[in-house]
Amino acid sequence: MSTKTVQVGRFEIGGPNFVVIAGPCSVESKDQFLTTAEAVKSAGALMLRGGIFKLRTKPDTFQGLGSEAFALVKEVKHQTQMPFFSEITDPRQVGDLMDVVDVFQVGSRNMHNYALLKELGQVDKPVLLKRGFSGRIDEWIHAAEYVSSSGNPQVILCERGIRTFETKTRNTFDVNAIAYVKQHTSLPVIADPSHATGRSELVTPVALAAAAAGADGLIVEVHPNPPSALSDGEQALDFQSFSQLMSRLEKVLIALDRRLAPSW
Repeated sequence: MSTKTVQVGRFEIGGPNFVVIAGPCSVESKDQFLTTAEAVKSAGALMLRGGIFKLRTKPDTFQGLGSEAFALVKEVKHQTQMPFFSEITDPRQVGDLMDVVDVFQVGSRNMHNYALLKELGQVDKPVLLKRGFSGRIDEWIHAAEYVSSSGNPQVILCERGIRTFETKTRNTFDVNAIAYVKQHTSLPVIADPSHATGRSELVTPVALAAAAAGADGLIVEVHPNPPSALSDGEQALDFQSFSQLMSRLEKVLIALDRRLAPSW
């Protein structure tokens, strides 16, 4: 089935070219965010990710800078000219985030938050919909339909692993889901190997598997110094590892008669 494209700034997701979105799990400071943005852009990423509001399992862990991050994100976006993805955790955040983000990200915990999905159906910005960690493929697709049927067809799916009995990795990456979605829907789908594995040494091989399965892109966590990250440092790549991933990814895509979207 042919994939419809979703326009993000001057780039598109779902077309013939493979797109990489990269950045830190959480925006921690201007220096951390700008340094990371410049590094991933230099390595070939076209778009930038970064958490402003964070849903965390433990209430005493870092929950994101919240509104304090708005000004610094805008400044970094202006300096790098990179479209920005960030998670929305509550329908009441839509107005505040409208002039900050280029793509609203719905996290795994909110895949079943139908009030939020309906609200995002009213906005004229793309929505990246992550699969719930216990969500079946049909439920994931129906969640996307909540957005599109409310008036916003700009939906991108994101496979980020599901919870299984296995405990060696954070989640179990469902490569089947990518192949299925590409064959049975017209929605573009990207992969998140960072949350899928929870282990930095596994991010690259899983990213390459996603590309081979037909994904339209990746969203990857990158940090200047992962051991010092305020959230999810164990799954973040440092700058050198991200550059190596991009080099290996290009070779895999060439073997598949595909290519990375033209870099900056």
